[in-house]
Amino acid sequence: MKKINPFIRWWVTPLLPPEDIFASHNFFSQWVIHPVKRRLARWYLRFLQRYTGIKVVAITGSTGKTTTTEILGAILSTRQKTSWSQEGIDPVYNIPNTILKTARGTKYLVLEMSVEYVNEMDYYLWLSKPDVAIVTNIATTHTQFLKNREGVAEEKKKLVKSLPQEGVAVLNMEDPIVKSFAQSTSAKVRWFGSGSDIFAEKIKLGRDLSTSFTLVIGPSKKTVRMNVFGRQFVTNALAAAAAAHSLDISLTDIVRGIEKFKHPSHRLTVIKSPAYGIIFDDSYNSNPKAASESLDTFRSLAGSKTKIAVIGDMLELGKFEEPSHKELGKKVAKMGFDYLIAVGTAVRFTIEEARSSIGADKCFLVSDVAEAVPIVKQLANSNSAIFVKGSRSIALDRLVNALK
Repeated sequence: MKKINPFIRWWVTPLLPPEDIFASHNFFSQWVIHPVKRRLARWYLRFLQRYTGIKVVAITGSTGKTTTTEILGAILSTRQKTSWSQEGIDPVYNIPNTILKTARGTKYLVLEMSVEYVNEMDYYLWLSKPDVAIVTNIATTHTQFLKNREGVAEEKKKLVKSLPQEGVAVLNMEDPIVKSFAQSTSAKVRWFGSGSDIFAEKIKLGRDLSTSFTLVIGPSKKTVRMNVFGRQFVTNALAAAAAAHSLDISLTDIVRGIEKFKHPSHRLTVIKSPAYGIIFDDSYNSNPKAASESLDTFRSLAGSKTKIAVIGDMLELGKFEEPSHKELGKKVAKMGFDYLIAVGTAVRFTIEEARSSIGADKCFLVSDVAEAVPIVKQLANSNSAIFVKGSRSIALDRLVNALK
């Protein structure tokens, strides 16, 4: 299905371009149901905010949005009734649906605001007026439509600029671009990360595939153990902790919520297969920053095992498509992978960069996941470590399911 700017969808509602409209089986839903739902959601949330005192937290950023949403939802629900965005659904539909499913008596509403297009954030801010805004980071994502990292920043900054004076902007101290957002708001700013008063120390990746750290909030600190594997989760937990603390949630309840969190599927999930060894499943989506960080986490897990990389296209990068895939190939080459299976078309640039280090006979370029499955099954064994990462439409989750 082709996409158009959701800013147009907001009022006119053509979720499909004209040539595809009557071919769609969802014509009535696209043109009648969703326009009504959006307006109902907007009015309903205005009612809740005016008469029930519900607090709205919005989360944006290039990576870590869904995980931060899930962690914050787990934290806030330890204290009060909380509603939050479901994973894996386009926010254009997800936000109205989440609002309409929010029962009266709900204290907190957490909305994930992912943007791909110019002015898409305007639509989300038309739907909701957040009290708290979290920005996880800014990276080269969706640059096919947002042009460059500066374009990404400008679109996401709108969330921070929209905050009322009594609102709270929760910003990543370690990201220079996000750090600059503080100048764009009159709201209170709460920082997280190194150099702030909410940070992590003594981070440890456990052999039991857990991640533990000491959470520091001002003068207080407490040990946290998460049932997930990866330093990225620590950063997400810090963002959620900072937002929760701004809502007067205690350190004890914050830690309890973080430890209760169950991370979404296909995001840094480690699977142990008797036949194919360890499968590092990060197949939900991909962009240059996320792929690089995932490789770093995989390195700490793989050890001396036979390392197999299955990498799919990183989509919607525009003019950054070729250099980003080449840069990823350079990193793969340096990590000592034994085999590389590239799935898609843009990953040919990844193959080009990695081939000389890995060996031409150990690199495979295939067009889809169906071709990749038999190759991986032939190469892998019980002593393998398989890295799986690609944009969602490449469907590498099907590969993971085939290897379980």
